[in-house]
Amino acid sequence: MKLFTLGVNHETAPVDIRETVSFSPDLAKQAFQELKEHQLLSECIILSTCNRTEIYGICSAENQADQVQNWLHDFFKLNEDSLSPYLYRHDNIEAVKHIMRVASGLNSLVLGEPQIFGQMKDAYNLAQQNKSVRQTMDSLFQHIFKTVKQVRTDTAIGNSPVSVAFSAVALSKQFFGDLSSQTAMLLGAGETVELVARHLKESNIGNLIIANRTFERAHQLAENVTGYAIRLDEIDNHLHEADIVIGSTGSPNAILSASQVAQALKQRKNSPMLMVDIAVPRDIEAQVGQLENVYLYTVDDLQEIIETNKQSRQTAALEAEEIIDLQADNFIAQQNALTQVKPLIQTYRQQANEIKEEALAQALNHLEQGQDPQQIITRLANQLTNKLLHTPSAQLHKAGIEGNSSLIDAAETLLIHQAPSDK
Repeated sequence: MKLFTLGVNHETAPVDIRETVSFSPDLAKQAFQELKEHQLLSECIILSTCNRTEIYGICSAENQADQVQNWLHDFFKLNEDSLSPYLYRHDNIEAVKHIMRVASGLNSLVLGEPQIFGQMKDAYNLAQQNKSVRQTMDSLFQHIFKTVKQVRTDTAIGNSPVSVAFSAVALSKQFFGDLSSQTAMLLGAGETVELVARHLKESNIGNLIIANRTFERAHQLAENVTGYAIRLDEIDNHLHEADIVIGSTGSPNAILSASQVAQALKQRKNSPMLMVDIAVPRDIEAQVGQLENVYLYTVDDLQEIIETNKQSRQTAALEAEEIIDLQADNFIAQQNALTQVKPLIQTYRQQANEIKEEALAQALNHLEQGQDPQQIITRLANQLTNKLLHTPSAQLHKAGIEGNSSLIDAAETLLIHQAPSDK
């Protein structure tokens, strides 16, 4: 048995190459079927995200991993070896470590990001649905899921925000604590604001107001995050409602002036406002930061937080690597032990079955001769007991004479039934 990973990611391939080998769920289903039909992989999981496509496979022959690489070209109708400059491959324990790193977010574009763990689970579930996961891959991924949880619990890899959108929300939570009674106004409705809105929703924000030049876009986003939409020219009517204002419109001119914010503060009876301007050029006039009870942060302030948090995550990543090395070693050791013990169990069962068949044949023969059934059953039970116990008993006797205490201890563990404790 050989375990391997084969794939491309954001570090090895540009986006046009990654798009070329992207698997939708339907394509993955087709791929599982082909890999089975061609007898290339006994077990297989395919992970496909915007940043990577990876095949995790178990094969029996040494060259099958190379054949999977050839199959990948054929599957996507690509020229021979056109993917080769971008592909990477890891085998056995290095494959285990790689998958653990990916699942833990150590191999992500944003170090420690948690979304990949959910994507890994989805890939595992899809492979299960298509009957491409058996005992070994199932054991591996259960071990991986356990390892990721340990990494998340025992290190700070996911504790520090490293994106502008997430940092803006984290700052809001630091400022107000529980956000369930707060109202946030978001200026703009682009990708960054959408991320901010989703993070705020996940943080149980009380109310969300989306203000955008195009009302339809604001309304669409507001529906997705359970907020309500207004046009930018309606801001003055709602600004006093906002405890948090986060701006990212892309406008060439400031959206909020100091006079507008001062008027809102009067309506709020000087209740504090947190403003986070992540737009370049700025959405909020710099003079707003001079107003009492307004706490204004710019994208540069957030960058300082992000850089500090990146360093924190890098330290945590080193701790995570130690956990991954240990857990990968543990998994391979378990698999090696299973590989060694499986033939032993099969041989032992075969021997026991041969003893049973021989004793049963004699018993049936005696029944046909008309002998007493009770005597036959008693003799059969005695024969089975004596023959099954003969070899272990003889070896234990020999171990006792030779003083082989380790074998005796092992035999006690294997042979003696331990009654459950009453504790």
